[in-house]
Amino acid sequence: MKKVTLKDIAGHFGVSISTVSKAINDSHEISNDLKIKIQAYAKEKHYKPNRLALNLLNKNTKTIGVIVPNILNYFFVQVLYGIEKVANESGYNIISCISNESSAKETKTLEFFDAGTVDGVIMSLAEESQNEDTHEALIDVINNDIPVVLFDRVSENVQCDKVVVDDLEAGYKITKHLINIGCKNIAVVNPISSSSVGKLRLLGYKKALEELDIPFDPKLVINLTIKDDLDLLMSFLLNYKTIDGIIGIDELIAVQVLEVVKARGYNVPNDISIIGFTNGQLSKYVTPSLTMVSQHGKYIGEQTAKLLINRIKNPGLPYETKVVKTSLLVRDSTKKLQ
Repeated sequence: MKKVTLKDIAGHFGVSISTVSKAINDSHEISNDLKIKIQAYAKEKHYKPNRLALNLLNKNTKTIGVIVPNILNYFFVQVLYGIEKVANESGYNIISCISNESSAKETKTLEFFDAGTVDGVIMSLAEESQNEDTHEALIDVINNDIPVVLFDRVSENVQCDKVVVDDLEAGYKITKHLINIGCKNIAVVNPISSSSVGKLRLLGYKKALEELDIPFDPKLVINLTIKDDLDLLMSFLLNYKTIDGIIGIDELIAVQVLEVVKARGYNVPNDISIIGFTNGQLSKYVTPSLTMVSQHGKYIGEQTAKLLINRIKNPGLPYETKVVKTSLLVRDSTKKLQ
């Protein structure tokens, strides 16, 4: 069935397209009698307005573009939930895309958003993009007056609003916790070593060691890539020294480390205490339940959406960076304080 247009309705009533548009939008400029007739006819013919055309005409889409680097990380799921909640409350829809840590995919998505499809962009940088640290497509979006809020993984080279987690403090805090419960040889398994987040958490770890005059041993840090065999690298690590504490830099890796350690006959937490990042569902239901750092993903999502919507309405405001503190949720995978 042919889609009915404003032109078709105008021809039926012998009026202008502008009159039909005003009638459908309940404008006071059109007589009530004609307005009711046009609205009834439009409904009968299942007329649907061309939202894209209207958005281009009005120069707003009421849509926010969101790019996350990894949807398997529960933190980003929580952030998306927070963004969508605030966006919907404010009358915005979201288009969510995943870069899969690829700068090429991130660039392609930004070019799509730059074509007038969204009013603003919220994103966390892909690991490849942070390595390259050029961000041309992102800077083009900002230069075209499309507001951007970066969260979690950000760049100093991009001038925009930002919401960041205090990752250095988080790395410091959990290392101190492991030392306080008696751990002497604390290892780190880091699958995001090239990202700002992975680097800052490791810096926090080093800071805690330095403060207590514990020498940093690079052999206790596994910088895991997608090609690496975790089982093999964990075997080398566990044979190298008597490891009694392990920090997994994200939730999935913490769960995998826990399973490897248990499979090798170690008792968690009596032999080895394990702490991970991001308080997701996985960490609660493994045995033993994992002590985790909560980054308050939903709250971060809400803050990024509020910042962006405020920026859309008030483009002249100075840029703002919000810093969110983490919380340590102690569960069964770490020894109790003596």
